[in-house]
Amino acid sequence: MEITKCKRSTLFASVMALAIFSSAVAYDPFDPSGSINIKWDVLSWTPDGYVATVSISNNQMYRHIMSPGWSLGWTWAKKEVIWSMVGAKVTDQGDCSNFKGNTPQCCEKTPTVIDLLPGVPYNQQFTNCCKGGVLTSLGQDPSAAASVFQISVGLAGISNKTVKPPKKFYLLGPGPGYTCSAATIVSSSVSFSPDGRSKTRAMMTWSLTCTYSQFLASKNPTCCVSLSSFYNPIITPCPSCACGCKDANNCVNDHMDSTLLQSKTSAKEIAPQLLQCTEHKCPIRVHWHVKANYREYWRVKITITNFNYLMNYTQWTLVAQHPNLNKLANISSFLYKPLIQYNSINDTGMFYGIKDVNDLLREAGPKGYIYTELIFKKDKKTFTLDQGWAFPLRVYFNGDECMMPLPDIYPSLPSSAFYSSNPISSSSSSSKLAPFFILVMLVFL
Repeated sequence: MEITKCKRSTLFASVMALAIFSSAVAYDPFDPSGSINIKWDVLSWTPDGYVATVSISNNQMYRHIMSPGWSLGWTWAKKEVIWSMVGAKVTDQGDCSNFKGNTPQCCEKTPTVIDLLPGVPYNQQFTNCCKGGVLTSLGQDPSAAASVFQISVGLAGISNKTVKPPKKFYLLGPGPGYTCSAATIVSSSVSFSPDGRSKTRAMMTWSLTCTYSQFLASKNPTCCVSLSSFYNPIITPCPSCACGCKDANNCVNDHMDSTLLQSKTSAKEIAPQLLQCTEHKCPIRVHWHVKANYREYWRVKITITNFNYLMNYTQWTLVAQHPNLNKLANISSFLYKPLIQYNSINDTGMFYGIKDVNDLLREAGPKGYIYTELIFKKDKKTFTLDQGWAFPLRVYFNGDECMMPLPDIYPSLPSSAFYSSNPISSSSSSSKLAPFFILVMLVFL
């Protein structure tokens, strides 16, 4: 028993070390090719520059860009200005005092561009624009995973020999975490007419890739995992200060006067987080409860709880790794998509909400949680309730890995010899476990 626990702890430490290293180098083992691609197509020349379309495509399977949306910036290679834009806007015009008559929309050397909000006038819209910068993940909805705007650039040159791509691109989505490559001139893009009978080619095209690193986005995790089971009254909580203790005193309790809470939430831009006071100090907790064991199947309940009074999570995603996900028989309330990384390996999947039903995780409070129940078909060769096998190996929320408890404190079997070989089906065994089950129900169900 002790040797097995030691091995599991060692394996867990190795996995966590690998996860930290992977995050630091912007490599995601569950989405190796996940990135945001930016393409710049020069469509026509103007007297002092060009008109181009800029497309931002989210090719990440389960990491989306939520409100307030993306921001894209760069440094001009020469002394370019932006004459006009359709489908997006700059955040700062800069100093355009040198221009007489027509004034550019932006004279900044390092402009920052943001998406327009829904409902803008039709003459300001462009294809796939005006979503407030929100991009869904590729796994959720490919049709909503891209944003496009048109830009007219001046003082730039009027041929593919004189035009230079911008430098030092950066992307916020909406916060930090993305690192962008240099823009590379590639083969000109080809587009087809609506009837598909003719095609046009861009005058010039360059592209770049932006990859995400959780380590760059935040020094601390942004979510944690707690565990419980029907066979043990002990609930394994999230690790203490799982998401950092720097702002431990900047939290509120459930019983806090509602008027004081409202006065705090009025400063959303200044204080992006106002958390409910907890030991784990995380805005999100994912609870995995092993609910029942049947002869051919076993059941799990997953509950996601929001402890942030200032944020709703729209189009959220949850990723879990467990060896029995290859035999997921039924899921309630959530949608599910397996993430098959390497041929026959199918131990990781993405959960997400049903549109207009539960794809919104509301702010902390009585309605600030969502849940699902999973039914797995047993693989008799691998199934066991011993040594924490029934709990996930890794959990991600909105693309960021959550802090797991140490394996040594996972809920354990009272008698591994009995419970690992006998499903909970008889009334006698159920009655023995009733006090344990009721206790867990009161806390988490």
